[in-house]
Amino acid sequence: MTETIAEPNPRRWLILAVVGTAFFMTILDVAIVNVAIPSIEIDLNITRQTVEWVIIAYSITFGGFLLLGGRMADLLGRRRIFVAGVILFTTASLACGLSKSANSAALLIAARSVQGLGAAIISPAALSIVVTTFTEGSERNKALGIWGALGGSGAAAGVLFGGIIVKYLGWEWIFFVNIPVGALVLAATPRIIPESRLEVTQRRFDIPGALTVTGGLALLVYAISKAPDVGWGSARTILLLIGSVIVLAAFVVIESREPAPLMPFSIFRNRSLTAANVVALLMGMVIFANFFVLTLYVQQVLGWSPLKTGVTFLATAGTTVIWAGVAQALTTRFSARPVIVAGLLTLAVALYLYTRIPVNGHFWPNLLPAYLIFAAGLALTFIPVSIAALAGVAQPQAGLASGLLNTTQQIGGAIGVAIVTTIFTSRFKSDFNGHNPLQAATSGYQWAFWALFALALAGAVAAFILLRGVHTGEAIKPEPAEVPV
Repeated sequence: MTETIAEPNPRRWLILAVVGTAFFMTILDVAIVNVAIPSIEIDLNITRQTVEWVIIAYSITFGGFLLLGGRMADLLGRRRIFVAGVILFTTASLACGLSKSANSAALLIAARSVQGLGAAIISPAALSIVVTTFTEGSERNKALGIWGALGGSGAAAGVLFGGIIVKYLGWEWIFFVNIPVGALVLAATPRIIPESRLEVTQRRFDIPGALTVTGGLALLVYAISKAPDVGWGSARTILLLIGSVIVLAAFVVIESREPAPLMPFSIFRNRSLTAANVVALLMGMVIFANFFVLTLYVQQVLGWSPLKTGVTFLATAGTTVIWAGVAQALTTRFSARPVIVAGLLTLAVALYLYTRIPVNGHFWPNLLPAYLIFAAGLALTFIPVSIAALAGVAQPQAGLASGLLNTTQQIGGAIGVAIVTTIFTSRFKSDFNGHNPLQAATSGYQWAFWALFALALAGAVAAFILLRGVHTGEAIKPEPAEVPV
């Protein structure tokens, strides 16, 4: 087994721009659809239960195939897999947009599934290209700072762009805009990004491991996504969760016996990677659920249009980008642990302010201060977590580590959204009897933010304990990669 490590690529920042564009596109599509859901429901004349699958279908394939996409990048070629993912994502985006003309919800949901698969291939392949292009230390931290800014601001920017596009062009254009972006990335990739892969004398692919981990994660995401609708204690939810645990347990057994495993468990000997993924799970729960709840509150309680909703979220998206450089510099100087703890505590402050949202709230003073504080916490958390999760990872396992980090964040997001939806629904029903529905909804959202506040504090405690002794400022000697030849 060999992995050739060449001199720093003189085009490395251009490489980051190309893969970062594709990554931003996939993150954007997680949030941008939320704003368009009411319009899709009306235009395609479908029920709320059906239109939810436009979001769920993307989440299932995105979360389920990330680990597989990361390992494919390592074994089959990072540029090759990245290109395949962009082609898949762009083609699926075209099909999503055409579903309006075809008046077909089935086509839209099927295309969203394929779009999620493309995103699951793009994200880990793109991040592994970044990891293998930049030398570990301050320069890679700068690159990951930019990467984190793209990911951290993607959700807020998705609400912004979604509101503008739905208002002036129609919901189908939230998908059509991906086509020229994807075409530009595909045109630039062969000329700018060199191919890299894990060189082995025999290229085995762990099919049983790939099937079980993908199936188990997809089943888990589905169970979590539907739990608020059918109940966490329902037989269906319990059986689906048990099924996902059984399939994932089978994956662990297979990997422990497979001579060339999809996921060598030796990677978890890297304490920084393991701790960062635990924190990333909690961070994903907080960040994804926060934007989900906020979008519902400002549209359903305050009555804001999709356009106004999107424009106001610019306060978070734009400020996150500004804080990204600060987060990267602090991580390089002081290591990831104190920055992550500070970031999660900052998120907790913003979430506390959100717990005080009134039924007749205004942008100022009820939302803007929290928007700005949350942006700072987002950058101070998202970026050092990415740096810590990839610190000391051997280049042959870059795709695997990238896929693992993305999987953890996506699973955390699915769990977080399910938790706040359950809390909101329960509180709304208990307060609604004979009372103002807007007041009941506001109460439900306040309780949801209290839950996220508690999760942010739990994340800060986890980071403080688990990342003790982990250093990410200077180059770290990678753990030896145990990949059978």
